This record gives sequence, structure tokens and C-alpha cells, in this order.
Amino acid sequence: MREFGFELHLCAFLERERDAVLARQLGGGVHSSRRVLDVVCVEPGPNFADRTAITAERIPDLAIESDIGPGRARYYRDGFDCRPDRARHVVDWATDIGFFERERRSGRDYVRQTCRYPDDWFGRVLAIENKPDLGAPGDLETQLRKDVRLGLVDEVVLATASHVTGAHLNRIPEEVGVWRFDPETLSREVIREPMALPVADPGVEIIDEHAGWTEVRIADTDQKSRARRRLAERAYGKGWRSYDFPGCAEVEDTAVAGGGGVPYCDWKGRVVDPGNECGPDCPGFEEADPPVVDGEAERDRRTPWVADPEGQARRQSGLDRFT
Repeated sequence: MREFGFELHLCAFLERERDAVLARQLGGGVHSSRRVLDVVCVEPGPNFADRTAITAERIPDLAIESDIGPGRARYYRDGFDCRPDRARHVVDWATDIGFFERERRSGRDYVRQTCRYPDDWFGRVLAIENKPDLGAPGDLETQLRKDVRLGLVDEVVLATASHVTGAHLNRIPEEVGVWRFDPETLSREVIREPMALPVADPGVEIIDEHAGWTEVRIADTDQKSRARRRLAERAYGKGWRSYDFPGCAEVEDTAVAGGGGVPYCDWKGRVVDPGNECGPDCPGFEEADPPVVDGEAERDRRTPWVADPEGQARRQSGLDRFT
């Protein structure tokens, strides 16, 4: 099975097995965005319900890190340490999703948060590297070594469909757990449990590797904490069904591991990657209306993510009168 199909089968399986937020293909760096994590699994924290009540969307990093609070509204440019056009973009974004509310005073925009952002809304974060065929590992060892040395996530797991030998285990960091996952039978064998990574300690981020030398940067505890929150926010807003179904009569929605929203092509006889495999260039393409698939409804039904929260703006209305 190709890696995309393997990844979707694994996500559907984990969605059934775990009470967590799942997402695919997210940047897993602090100083660099070049490292991409195949699957991210974010477990709910103590105040997860407070986060779900705000918005189903990702909250922009600059809005969370700004000096705009839930008390008295303030002139938007005074709350950001960035260019005015960037601040305006963030304010528009945060207002559209219900994290900010805005009012006009003397021709100026004043904003405040509709609620206090719950820092401890997420708990453990698991990163999964998918490599169905260990016979073609690519840069697998380097990728996993980057994750371990940085320690941005709590645990790292390698998921494969291959038979795992001792030689395979010896070539990857001992901190990395190993699963053998069969996408056809939807069964998983834990070959090695992952070790907990020191997320609260500084980490070393491998930026680039060259013959004879490696470029690294230190990620301090504050930088890692902010990067972990950004990773969790992006996972919350994105999910793993981050693709559109193509307008092809051969492609249909299939219930993999009991969960819908997975594109299956009858002509190819397998799950397909719509963005890279579907369209007029495919010999089996037959133009038709795309299947009606409600991925958000599937996610809402099967995970702790909430598709349509009530929001906070009305509860905060008029708060500045008492501050």
C-alpha cells in the first residue's frame, strides 16, 4: 500500500482507538519548518472543554501571544509587536473565528479576547512517522533522530507494515516506539513502546546536515512550549481529513476502520491521494460531481473536537463596563 493510503488507514484506526485530536502533515520544528510530522495525536488536557467552547478553527499564534486580553478593549495596534498590516490580518482572522470581538471608537478598531485562552487544554502529544516499507527507508533514521533530539513531542513512534527485525530496531533511536500496522486487517502489533521525551528541557534542533558537519540550534524551554502549543492548535484546526474529494465517478467515500471520509477509487482498487493522483490526467478519470462527504461531521462524531461550539462572544459582551 502507498504511504498516503497507509496514513489514512492508520488515522482512521487511531480515531477509533483513542480519545484524542488527530492531524496529518504538520510542521514539527521550533526554528525551522522543514521537518514535517506525518501524524500528530494530541490528547485532551484538564481544560480541553474550555478550548472546544471557543472555536472549531485554529486560533492564530499571534492572537494568543498578543497583549490583547479578555478585559477592557484596546486599540489593536497597541497589542501586537509586528507590522500593522500583519496585526490587522490577525485581528480579522481572530474576530472571524470568535476569539476576538471588535468595536469602533472614533474611527479606530478596539479589540479584546472573548475569553481567556486555556493554556493547559492539551496533554501528551504523540508524533507518528509512517514508513510502510522498511526496505525503502529513505532518511528515516535522520528524521527520527531530529524528533528525539528536539523533544518537542512527548513520544515518537514509527509505524510500518514491514516485518521488523533486530537490525531495523538497531538503526533507529531507542527512544522511538515501533508499531507494525496492517491496513488491510486494521490490526496493530506493538514491537517496542516509545520512551517519554524531555519536553520540559531545552532541545537541540537539527537544521541541516552536510558532509562532515551538522547545523543545529538550541531550542530553550519557552520556545519549545510555544511551539508545542502551536502544534496542538494546528492539529485542532486541521484534523486528518484535510483533502477534497475529486469530481470523478470512480471515487467514493469508504468507511475505513469504521470511519468515513476516506477516498477510495474503484478503478485503481485502493485509497487514493486526490491532490496528486486524481484528475483528467488519470486514465480512469470519469468526470462527475464529487461525492457528498461531511468530514467535519465524522470528526465531530468520532473525536473530542467540537464542530459547532456556542462560542464566547455573547458571554463577554459589555465586560469592559466592569473593568
